[in-house]
Amino acid sequence: MKRPVGFDAAPSRPETSGASAPPRAPRATEAGDVRSASRLLRQASRERKRAERAEVRRFTRHTRRRRISVLVGLAVVAALAGLVLLGTFSPLFALRTIEVQGASRVDAAEVVEAVSGELGKPLPMVSEEAIRSALGEFTLIESYTTESRPPDTLVVRIVERTPVALLATARGFDLVDSAGVTLQSSATRIEGFPVVDLQGTTVDDVPFTAAAEVLVALPAELRAQVDTISARTTDDVSLVLTGGQRVVWGSADDSVRKAQHLTALLLQEPTTVTEYDVSSPGVGIIR
Repeated sequence: MKRPVGFDAAPSRPETSGASAPPRAPRATEAGDVRSASRLLRQASRERKRAERAEVRRFTRHTRRRRISVLVGLAVVAALAGLVLLGTFSPLFALRTIEVQGASRVDAAEVVEAVSGELGKPLPMVSEEAIRSALGEFTLIESYTTESRPPDTLVVRIVERTPVALLATARGFDLVDSAGVTLQSSATRIEGFPVVDLQGTTVDDVPFTAAAEVLVALPAELRAQVDTISARTTDDVSLVLTGGQRVVWGSADDSVRKAQHLTALLLQEPTTVTEYDVSSPGVGIIR
């Protein structure tokens, strides 16, 4: 078929089936913006979590401090308990040495022997009751104290009874302290101690009590010059010196001052004196 002359035929275009064109690749600037936004988002998320943790720590600070204090306290208690158990049961602190101090009239070796049953025990477990019972057998011991010296030593400090007078008995003489406790017995008189005239009474009655109070107040040098002492009442104490002179003492009150006055009177060494009277404190009379 012939085409009409004078008309140009338009080129034909292939028909499309309706499918969309392929997506266009994003530009470089758009990709960079996406990455930057993602980075900012992650950073913001981290900052938010960090802030949340800080808030949690701030609100739980008191609880954490209390928990730490409790844990530290428990640790200290546990450590102390461990030390106590170590000191109580460890053989490193077992008693091996007993040291006696203050023993003069008492035999220190006998004291050690008496409490030797405690040897081998840990120091904290040494029985005070057992020591008290053992030392109670020693009449010369008035009192005592003990001291533990780690790792293995027990020190026993003794205070001995002080003898002050003699009591005449059917067997001889008893040396006694101010409480009337017999420290020694002898068939003959022991030098240096006065004899208390009990006048038929006991050490629990007035004659001995008043006499003992006076004798305790006398210095040792003056007590050694007293031959006998007697008391009918607490206000009627009298002494007889080894030289034969009588001393009117009166009451046991102010015995220290009376002893000082009697010492001063004795130093005067008068030629003939039969009696000293110091019954009035501050006044000394020679007869």
